[in-house]
Amino acid sequence: MDSAALSFNPEVELSLWRIYRDFFDIAERKRRWRVRDDIPWDECNPNLDPAIADVVETFCCVELYLPDYVGKVLPLVRRSKGRTWFYANWGYEESKHSLALSDWLLRSGHRTEEYMFDLEKKVFEREWNLPEGDHLGMLAYAMVQEHATFLNYRNLRQRAQALGGDPALDRVLAFVSVDEAAHFGLFKSFFELYLQVDRDRAIAALRPVLNQFQMPAIHDLLDESKSRIARIRELELFNEEIFIRDVYTHLLNTLNVTKAELRGPRVKKSVLV
Repeated sequence: MDSAALSFNPEVELSLWRIYRDFFDIAERKRRWRVRDDIPWDECNPNLDPAIADVVETFCCVELYLPDYVGKVLPLVRRSKGRTWFYANWGYEESKHSLALSDWLLRSGHRTEEYMFDLEKKVFEREWNLPEGDHLGMLAYAMVQEHATFLNYRNLRQRAQALGGDPALDRVLAFVSVDEAAHFGLFKSFFELYLQVDRDRAIAALRPVLNQFQMPAIHDLLDESKSRIARIRELELFNEEIFIRDVYTHLLNTLNVTKAELRGPRVKKSVLV
């Protein structure tokens, strides 16, 4: 089955739409939250370890690439209502994450408005480009990325609690973590559908993503000092061990994909006589 047929098969599209509607309906009933009203902003902790604020700033920058994330992936899935409607919803929820993280940095006193203005300007001067070139590769990437992002937010919440706590940040990270877990669940359901339709092609799309995966790197963008990067890494929010255990192995088990399948068929070496 070629890529176009795999993308826009009517039966596949109907299933994608049903998955999205279930996701949307559950979100409307159980998961919606308001940045201004649902966070205890008067309980921000200005004395929280500065390393936590550095990480929040980093995550905030990653979220600021939202125009690139949405604008560049939509053309790949333009003909798929289920996937385009999801990306519109996803963009809305990610914009809330950016607002909430930025608001915490300001309300807690860890950053000033002038600093955040300059930071946003620096981010917007650069573009994020798609790491994969087709719709199925981007689906695999988004699935892996969302789960890794969930782990980052979950681990940051735990580290912040251990370093003195901040009720406002704790609530933000709780909401954001739930959203990211829901996004991963939706991407996973989409990907599982493609596994059913054309398992070999779906695994071929997943293979380079898992074998070459990297979180968005913005240390160079932020001109961060070695000491600041070291402080962030000391928090151990995400590293190779966490990736292998909680992303790579977890996804293979969840998707029922074997390591042999992920490696792909062996290519016989020619023998020169």
